[in-house]
Amino acid sequence: MTSRIRDLLGDNEFISRHIGPDDNDRQQMLAAIGSNTLTELIEKTVPEAIRNMPLDFSNQAVSENEALSQLRAIAAKNRVARSFIGMGYHDTHVPTPVLRNLLENPGWYTAYTPYQPEISQGRLEALLNFQQVVIDLTGMEISNASLLDEATAAAEAMTLMQRSSKKKNTTLFVSDNCLPQSIDVIKTRAELLEIDVVVAPLADLDKHDVFGVITQYPGIDGQVVDLTDFIAKAHAQDALVTLSADLMALCLIKSPGEMGADIVVGSAQRFGVPMGFGGPHAAFLATKDKFKRSMPGRVIGVSVDSHGKPALRMAMQTREQHIRREKATSNICTAQALLAMMAGFYAVYHGPKGLRKIASRIAGFTSIIAEKVGSTFEVNSTHFDTLVIKTNDQTQVIFDAAKQKGINLFKVNSKTLSLSVSETTTLTDIVDLLASFNILLTEQEIADSAADLGIPAAMLRTDEYLTHPVFNTHHSETELMRYMHQLEVKDIALNQSMIPLGSCTMKLNAAAEMIPVTWAEFSNIHPFAPLDQVQGYQQLLDDLIAMLSKATGYDTISLQPNSGAQGEYAGLIAIDKYHKSRGDHNRDVCLIPSSAHGTNPASAALAGMKVVIVKCDENGNIDLDDLKAKAAQHADKLSCIMVTYPSTHGVFEEHIREVCQVVHDHGGQVYIDGANLNALVGIAPPGLFGGDVSHLNLHKTFCIPHGGGGPGMGPIGVKSHLGPFLPGHSVSPVVQQSVQHGAVSAAPYGSANILVITWMYIKMMGDQGLRDATANAILNANYIATRLAGHYPVLYTGKNDTVAHECIIDIRPIKAESGISEEDIAKRLMDFGFHAPTMSFPVAGTLMIEPTESESKEELDRFCDAMIQIKAEINKVQAGEWPLEDNPLVNAPHTAASLMAAEWNHAYSREEAAYPLPWIRARKYWPPVGRIDNVYGDRNLYCECPPIESYL
Repeated sequence: MTSRIRDLLGDNEFISRHIGPDDNDRQQMLAAIGSNTLTELIEKTVPEAIRNMPLDFSNQAVSENEALSQLRAIAAKNRVARSFIGMGYHDTHVPTPVLRNLLENPGWYTAYTPYQPEISQGRLEALLNFQQVVIDLTGMEISNASLLDEATAAAEAMTLMQRSSKKKNTTLFVSDNCLPQSIDVIKTRAELLEIDVVVAPLADLDKHDVFGVITQYPGIDGQVVDLTDFIAKAHAQDALVTLSADLMALCLIKSPGEMGADIVVGSAQRFGVPMGFGGPHAAFLATKDKFKRSMPGRVIGVSVDSHGKPALRMAMQTREQHIRREKATSNICTAQALLAMMAGFYAVYHGPKGLRKIASRIAGFTSIIAEKVGSTFEVNSTHFDTLVIKTNDQTQVIFDAAKQKGINLFKVNSKTLSLSVSETTTLTDIVDLLASFNILLTEQEIADSAADLGIPAAMLRTDEYLTHPVFNTHHSETELMRYMHQLEVKDIALNQSMIPLGSCTMKLNAAAEMIPVTWAEFSNIHPFAPLDQVQGYQQLLDDLIAMLSKATGYDTISLQPNSGAQGEYAGLIAIDKYHKSRGDHNRDVCLIPSSAHGTNPASAALAGMKVVIVKCDENGNIDLDDLKAKAAQHADKLSCIMVTYPSTHGVFEEHIREVCQVVHDHGGQVYIDGANLNALVGIAPPGLFGGDVSHLNLHKTFCIPHGGGGPGMGPIGVKSHLGPFLPGHSVSPVVQQSVQHGAVSAAPYGSANILVITWMYIKMMGDQGLRDATANAILNANYIATRLAGHYPVLYTGKNDTVAHECIIDIRPIKAESGISEEDIAKRLMDFGFHAPTMSFPVAGTLMIEPTESESKEELDRFCDAMIQIKAEINKVQAGEWPLEDNPLVNAPHTAASLMAAEWNHAYSREEAAYPLPWIRARKYWPPVGRIDNVYGDRNLYCECPPIESYL
């Protein structure tokens, strides 16, 4: 047998591995939905007015190995230096068991946000551990389960203080000792909320009447100062106080809670999470119990299940944006769950003794450097890890000498250098560092040096922390590995089965895309490293800007926003600055369809805009008459419209071009929410059918994994007229921006480390692959809609009776006839080994299903079979064969323990409960807890690690 080599080369195999259905499956699925070809289906589904604007297909797909090889060459252009820069980012050792068993494990990184807690008990416990770490180290009473970064956490603290303060003025006092990037983000947030920010030394507090104070602990001057008296002074003026604190320092120094702080924010990055050129990292916000109902972000709490056993859930969900919308006090809709879990396991692995030892080594090394350098230069008298050195006319010489040795210092100004010691600092590092100051010592001489910790005795921490058994048990790799595995198997992630969540796009996160995340050339880079050391990153960023611009039809991209909601906010800021640059200072009305994602109105409110709701018609489409009326009514003040396309209802609205034109005709801008961009790429780029700006959920369309509720990335694409108004950065300017407007995130390129995932995805898919992914996502959704239509009403379809990339099935008539609710169906699906679809959003009493292009026909059929079997069970209830109060749906999910009970007094058999379909036996997932009592959890709010005996 012979063949030509070109035939053996074949097509790029990654595309066929990413897209679930093969050619044969596609033909069967197309036949089922009544289309002859995929092209015909797209023509039926996507309006002609926006179609025929595909990618030009000049970018050819490359293989996994070729993409990795190309990225290796790019990574090689980065130079990994020994970072003493500090400034909120520090080198750290990622414990190898955490690296291998969590960060590199799809059982953890492909999990979804724990909205269905019964199948999320593992990640919920890991997040509860993180909360406990923060509570113990800060000395506060409650903590959230992570925020995006330290700077935005400080901005959230600002608004929390304003709405909680007795004083109703609008002035915030920010210490000039805070991290400059935090000050930058606070000012950006404050400007649109009309909050006046005073940046000054703490000693100047008396000169201002303020509602709140934010200061750093320890500050950027490196000093370890007791703030007890200052906090009392602020309280005497009825001002609340936020400390932005270093968790590692808090292992040794007096806690903010002991000093009387009201709120504590910070980053857990140095607890085993790489710097990654700025992220992703888990920030935190901890506060007093009395402020818990106003806290931003997610909080994990303890409740009980239907068997009276303790079970975990997300508490206080009434703050979620889809409920409060424009009345929301924060637009935070995600977290940094994966990174928070890493930080929590870091604390579990080291325990309180290990953490104290690490912190003491950092402080000890800092003291040695202070002693040696202090003999020649002026340094701060107290310190934990940071020294600010008056180097005068030697500044550049020392900076360059250190850089020559592969050491990065931070240049404060022409006469001052700053350095920060980290967990990874070695004796060799100190020898080389001191040599940069022309101080020549050997490692032995340094090791034999006597040095105290540099912390005043009165400031040393004396209380116990992390006393819970979880932090005092798993210190061997064997024990940690087993503990992590015990938690992992409690959950459903993409490595278990399809996660059919509408609007959430739980697609394949390919291993080849994930591998580069842990390469040192990407993960061990400081976000403020010198530009000549990050040329690889700059090439990656430029590549992505070009790739994403082409895919979306926009002229340029900002990569700074590190979540979808953050992208919305950055886009609205760009619109606002654009209007003001033209003298339109009164344009503050934002039109938002009633069907929109909840973060849209929340982001608009945070951007200082007035939200005006536009009605939707009975088919779920924007009511054009209402839009025209409201655009005309607010013409002089119209800033923009925020519209999701395809709509949140899962259809392509035929008149989207007219919607855009109406807004433009009245002087407004068009913000197209990129949540559903995976139904547009390669077919209808939003920048070409009327959009002025969109955020792009890279954790949806472009394959960054959800990580149990974060990380995410929400870059924004803009047309050229908005380009000059994209966010910049005050510490490390955004290279692509000629004008550095205020930052929206702590780092100039957001969570840059995970951008390699999107780069790999686009490279391996190429233009044709991206288009094919979109088409197959639409195919899969229509196949599910077709299979389920005979059993469940499909709520919305387009003019040719097709859906977009997701479909909504209406459970309301079923509930009216049988008493079985959408929640009962969601919980019963767990017995089949499936995560539930999106429940009661955007329409109460419905389930929204999105299969993505990555699922095979076999998996789609398994899910459909499960849903059809559930409908058959509902029919039994409706027929009276099973009573409404006792059937497999209302009792779901069924735990192994409940099925092994000595007595079984239910109207259905154990077999029907556990194995409702034959194929389940071979791949049975056992829910670890029964249905969780949400009301009990809210009434008895408890957000710390429960005693071990409560689980027995």
